[in-house]
Amino acid sequence: MGEFEVHRVRFFGLVPAGVRCLAYQSRGGRLALARTDGAVEIYNFGANYFQEKVIPGHETRSVEALCWVAGDRLFGAGLSGDITEYDLARLCVSHSVDGCGGPIWSMEANGSGTQLAIGCEDGSVKLFQIVPGGIQFERNLDRRKGRILCLSWHPSGSHIVAGSIDIFRVLDVSSGLTVQTVMVNYHVQKVKRECIVWSIAFLSSGTVITSDSFGRVQFWDWEQGTVQESYTVSASSALSLAVSESEDSLIVGTSSGATYQFQLLPVKMDSQEKRWVRTKPFQYHTHDVRAVAHSSTALISGGLDAQLVIRPLMEKVGKKSYDVALRKFTFPHRRLVSCARKARLLLFQFSQHLELWRLGSTEETGKDGEVLHLCRMPEHLVQLKSKGPEHIYCSCISPCGSWVAYCTASRFQLCRVQCEGNSISVKKVPKVPKLLLPAYQLQFSSNSRRLFIASARGSIHILQLLEPGGCAHLHTLQPPSGCPEAVYLLASSTDGLWLAAVGGDWVIHVYDLKYFKHHCTVPTYNCAVTALAIHPLINTLVIAYSDQQLFEFSILKKKYTSWSRMVQQRGLHKAWLERDAPITHITFNPKKPSHILLHDLYMFCILDKSLPLPKNSTLLMNQNTLKQLPETARKQELHAFKICKKFQPLLFADLLDENCLVVVERPIMDFKTQLPLPIQQKKFGT
Repeated sequence: MGEFEVHRVRFFGLVPAGVRCLAYQSRGGRLALARTDGAVEIYNFGANYFQEKVIPGHETRSVEALCWVAGDRLFGAGLSGDITEYDLARLCVSHSVDGCGGPIWSMEANGSGTQLAIGCEDGSVKLFQIVPGGIQFERNLDRRKGRILCLSWHPSGSHIVAGSIDIFRVLDVSSGLTVQTVMVNYHVQKVKRECIVWSIAFLSSGTVITSDSFGRVQFWDWEQGTVQESYTVSASSALSLAVSESEDSLIVGTSSGATYQFQLLPVKMDSQEKRWVRTKPFQYHTHDVRAVAHSSTALISGGLDAQLVIRPLMEKVGKKSYDVALRKFTFPHRRLVSCARKARLLLFQFSQHLELWRLGSTEETGKDGEVLHLCRMPEHLVQLKSKGPEHIYCSCISPCGSWVAYCTASRFQLCRVQCEGNSISVKKVPKVPKLLLPAYQLQFSSNSRRLFIASARGSIHILQLLEPGGCAHLHTLQPPSGCPEAVYLLASSTDGLWLAAVGGDWVIHVYDLKYFKHHCTVPTYNCAVTALAIHPLINTLVIAYSDQQLFEFSILKKKYTSWSRMVQQRGLHKAWLERDAPITHITFNPKKPSHILLHDLYMFCILDKSLPLPKNSTLLMNQNTLKQLPETARKQELHAFKICKKFQPLLFADLLDENCLVVVERPIMDFKTQLPLPIQQKKFGT
């Protein structure tokens, strides 16, 4: 695999925010997720569960509920009292409407997608009409005392059930009146504490399902106001529930981190009578499971431990293969770390600040696997705080370490950094050109003289960086046929002649930076691009897709290379294609032109194009095995993929020079120790 001096970095103090709510879009196979910091993420199930869009959070915007409407329109609501529609092309808030009822705890659209109901702090359920370009207030339904914590439409749209404290109510939509009020703790003797209805569902049969703070999942006949079945699934709270479209399965999340599946099954073989049965318990989370969703083939849960868990249902998946594998996502599918190779600096991006660190150094040498003592420790140089409540979209540091840029939803900042000995100064560059914000990706040229800014509608702004600390707008690149989506990935060539960009439509455009014109478009592939980079010597574009395929495209010849065509003809190893995590970074070693360096969350790989591709019968991750073989046998087992899984979770890896590698890890337990303590459970034998 080759030997590198590895800087193993574990001082990136990232703590991912917990999952607050989920909304699954069955028609498009997409999942919307809101975190406790107000960020909204979109996962594409058809693109191997890739996190294709991220809308950063806002300090004053909490998201308590998400809802898909009319196909691709996404609405959110929270404790600010506003109903927000998100622009999924520009990745920002499109517009907001005041709900006029205080904090909003719940929201759901009717089956036809024409009306939106919200549950408010003041005890009211309000209806909004969904119109092109926004929503309009329609009317209030019957208001009672107590906040509306959850609500659900009957599939016919005729009634709404709303859960509160100690009760749930059924409201007639046409008249706006309450037609039934049910006490959820009426049959419990000597109740000393109130019962909170955390989640609720209304089935087409008229059955109402509730989950409450007593840890119960209950099934009700709403017309009679009587409980049909009751299950206690937790000693604490049952916080969330979601029902499948076929209404024969549901998932429940609890405050102990456990999730449960219930299924509607016949009482006897060939019997028409059916009952709800708790069939499968799961313990994938360590903290509150505040959000669950149910797709046609999977159970989905999100917890305050920041994990998104997707568990396919084997009986629902037709092809018994990798499609039934459990998926867990904790970290974003994008880079939050950038590196100044020449200056040996790392820039860490947090929600509202940046941290600049200088790597440590050593004068020792050693054998493979040996830990070397540092003669200079890593140093935290400076913290750059973003003003205002907006979270940071993207950031970058120049290769020379003299420039730092970052962007929020409404502000772009460029800073000049000067390091002299032990002193450091950071000066904001004045009179930065006004650009179409926000920016979604920032990248400096290899000579640190230009800054490329990915913007909305496929546009890319180019700034010329001036000494001693200024900038000027040089040009704006546009795709020839236009693009409604924002650019989210950039790759520039070392010689400064080429720039590749990919937007939310997954189309890759290559631009000529000498004449500032569009050069070509890479043939379309029906999957999301997760990483791309341009080879520093031969100007070929290496592309990684969310289905784990790799392509190499010749920019000069405007076609795929012979190696790329060979890869597609022979196919990549099965174990490679079945990996969970997407490739997030690609780089090269100029001293070894045949090597492509890439990594995902769980492995670092050197792909040697001069060696043959591994066959499916060959062990893919065989580096430790190869070391133990004699020289003759080792040559027979060699293949192109040299994989190291020593560093996990791997958030960033890059070459500082031909012999030096920096890797940034964030062990799961390191940030879980900073989370609130979970509910303690009694375990057998303790």
